[in-house]
Amino acid sequence: MTKTWDVAVAGEIYADHVFSGFDRWPQPGEEHFTDHYVREAGGGAAVTACALAHLGRNIAIFAVAGEHDLWLQQRLRDFGVRLDGLRLSATPTAVSVAISTREDRSFLTWPGANRGLSSYLHEPETQLRLTQAKHVHFALPMDRELALELFPRLRAAGCTLSLDTGHHPNWLKDDENWLTCGEVDFFLPNEKEAELMAGEGQPEQLLAGVSARGIGGVVLKLGSKGASALLNGEIYTAVALRVDAVDTTGAGDAFDAGLIDALLDHAQPHEMLERACLCGSLSTQKAGALSALPNREELNKFHDQLKQY
Repeated sequence: MTKTWDVAVAGEIYADHVFSGFDRWPQPGEEHFTDHYVREAGGGAAVTACALAHLGRNIAIFAVAGEHDLWLQQRLRDFGVRLDGLRLSATPTAVSVAISTREDRSFLTWPGANRGLSSYLHEPETQLRLTQAKHVHFALPMDRELALELFPRLRAAGCTLSLDTGHHPNWLKDDENWLTCGEVDFFLPNEKEAELMAGEGQPEQLLAGVSARGIGGVVLKLGSKGASALLNGEIYTAVALRVDAVDTTGAGDAFDAGLIDALLDHAQPHEMLERACLCGSLSTQKAGALSALPNREELNKFHDQLKQY
C-alpha cells in the first residue's frame, strides 16, 4: 500500500499559555512574577507533529481545534505540518496554562474542542485516512472501544503504532486500558505515569512492573536523567544532553518525535533512545513547547556531543 504520510499524529491540541522562569511552584496565597510568557500551540499531538515535521518528515495531524483560532492553524503550518486531518469546531480550542520550572511543569486545563476528538476518531472516514500513514502516533488517553475498532484496521494496513497518554491517573490505573498499551509497538510513559501503573521504584523496577501488566515495548522517559526501555526482552538506557533548560513544557512529546524519527530510519533500539533523548533535551532551551525544537542539522550537530557522555 502506497503511503501518503510518514506519520499521522492523532490526539489532543491546546492553546498553551506558558509562564516560565520560576524556581518553584507558587504556594497558596503567593504571587510570583516573571518576564517569561508565551502563547503557543501545544498538547502532545501538536508538539510531536511539529517536531517530526521540523525534522523533515511528512506529517499529518488528526485533531479538533476551534474554527476561529487561525493563529494556531498557521503555527502548525509554519512547521510544515499537514492539516488534512484537522477538524475545525465551533467550540474554541482547548486551553492549558502551564507553570514551568527548570525541572518540571504543572498545568491548569480546559478541554474545549478536544471533547469532540473521540467521536472524530471513531468515524470510518477518519480511520481510513489514518491507514495512509507508515506510523500512527496517538497522543491521548484512548478509550478501549476505539482501540478495538481502530488498531486491527491500522495493523492490516501495515502501520506501526505508538501511544503517549499523558498524565491521566484514572486512565493509567484502569487495567482494561493496559490491554490498549499492550497493543502498540511503543508505550511512552514518563516516570510518574509509570509509577501509577507499577508503584514506586527505580527505572528497571518500573519497566518490569509495567511489562508485568502485559505491555511490551515500554519506553520510560526520565527527564534530565535520560530514558530507559524494555524492548524485545532487553533493557536499554540513554542519557539526556546537558542543556540550560528554560522550559520543559512539551519535552516528553519532542522525545516521542525523536524516537519515531529513528524508527522510520530502522535504527537499533539504543540509537532510537539516544535520538529521543536528544530531541527532548534540545526542546527545553526556550519558552514554549515549539520554539526550541531541533531541525535535522541541529540534531546531527549535537548527536556526537551526546555520544561523549
